[in-house]
Amino acid sequence: MSREVERAVAANGASPLRLEGPRLLVRSFTVDDIQPTYVAWLNDPEVVRFSNQRFRRHDEETCQTYLSSFEGSSNYFLAIVLRESGRLIGTMTAYCNEHHQTADVGVMLGAREAWGNGFGLEAFSLVLNWLLARSDIRKVTAGTLTRNIGMIRVMERAGLRLEATRRAQELLEGQPADIVYYGRFKDA
Repeated sequence: MSREVERAVAANGASPLRLEGPRLLVRSFTVDDIQPTYVAWLNDPEVVRFSNQRFRRHDEETCQTYLSSFEGSSNYFLAIVLRESGRLIGTMTAYCNEHHQTADVGVMLGAREAWGNGFGLEAFSLVLNWLLARSDIRKVTAGTLTRNIGMIRVMERAGLRLEATRRAQELLEGQPADIVYYGRFKDA
């Protein structure tokens, strides 16, 4: 287990999370992260193209409400930050189910200039390794539309395996689209 994972594992649920990778810092998202740039990502049709966030209009208040929904829960809302500059480039969520010892992870790289540079895989791997190192998590899952090739590559490169496909589950740009679900067990 890496030092970064050990530090995070030692932290309890009430403590801010901080995971360090070669180029990124993944940490707890705070109210200070709700800046115009972040809100703009959520309202950018290209950024949220594969997310159901595309059906909502966001502002500072809706973002604060969403952040508040994590308080007192076993779930995590995380900021993806460039280590060198401290610049926020995306967010992640980890929805943990205590009863089933599972966690479902989502990633959004909002800064378009960060796309295609491996930041999604680095952030996803940091969180995946941290979750699987925890004694209360036995499996991590993630899913996306089949047209989201970048996210599928992230999941596969992180060692998740395809578990299910829901055929024509959602509409994307007016056309039926499949959703694929991936998973990885602690002992895999």
